[in-house]
Amino acid sequence: MDIMKMDRRTSTLLGAGFCTMLTMHFTVQLLSQHLFYWKNPKEQKAIIIIILMAPIYAIDAFSGLVDIEGSKIYFMFLDSIKECYEGLVIAKFLALMYSYLNISISQKIVPDGIKGREIHHSFPMTLFQPRIVHLDHHTLKLLKYWTWQFAIIRPVLSILMIVLQLLGLYTGWISWVFSIILNISVSLALYSLVVFYHVFAKELAPHKPLAKFLCVKGIVFFCFWQGVVLDILASAGIIRSHHFWLDVEHIQEALQNVLICLEMVVFSVMQQYAYHVHPYTGEVQELLRKGRKAD
Repeated sequence: MDIMKMDRRTSTLLGAGFCTMLTMHFTVQLLSQHLFYWKNPKEQKAIIIIILMAPIYAIDAFSGLVDIEGSKIYFMFLDSIKECYEGLVIAKFLALMYSYLNISISQKIVPDGIKGREIHHSFPMTLFQPRIVHLDHHTLKLLKYWTWQFAIIRPVLSILMIVLQLLGLYTGWISWVFSIILNISVSLALYSLVVFYHVFAKELAPHKPLAKFLCVKGIVFFCFWQGVVLDILASAGIIRSHHFWLDVEHIQEALQNVLICLEMVVFSVMQQYAYHVHPYTGEVQELLRKGRKAD
């Protein structure tokens, strides 16, 4: 096979496929390590769900490149898969942070050392919540609801969007309404994570919460904002179609999918550090014990 003589579409598919395989390789490697050292099911189940986000996004994007001439409903379906899984990941990320601090909402367990902590809300949340709230079981349950609401709203709206598109009723104003609802919903979910991290940054420090959060937020951030940039470039006429069989919208979708395939390789490598298996192998705990004895 002469790579130099390949057409642009084939070479793009090969490159994106290679990136997707790399993402899967790094993720399966980390996944197998956690399964081998299966010591804390509650935490590691959440970690597995989170690290699968990168390969799911990569496979989803590669599927869009394979059928580059797909219908609007097809691409809407692919986007819905990514965003529905994103909602689950955000909810599981907060559950992981709760587990690190031995918080259990179902069993109403809140360690005495963290009760009464002050949570400072900022605008516009101060329109609905007091500016300063003291942490208790109710507050923690509220933060949990704020993350799970996106995991529920996203699939419901996805189904509605696909049905309305099939019926030919998915008009411009409905699209705007759905976009506003989704942006408010995901912003509320991410806000609850930021608030929780801000209050417990010191206690969570040994678990590298910032690195873990950036792996999740980074995927969401890049996918959303590069989509916005591509929309602007297409509207400005910078992205143009030079193929009679492919319009600007499909080229824009293809560019987004290529970027996602590339970025997921980076995030799958970052996850090797952020969600490392060492805390469950016993090695870290043994080193900490030796360090305390030496002191």
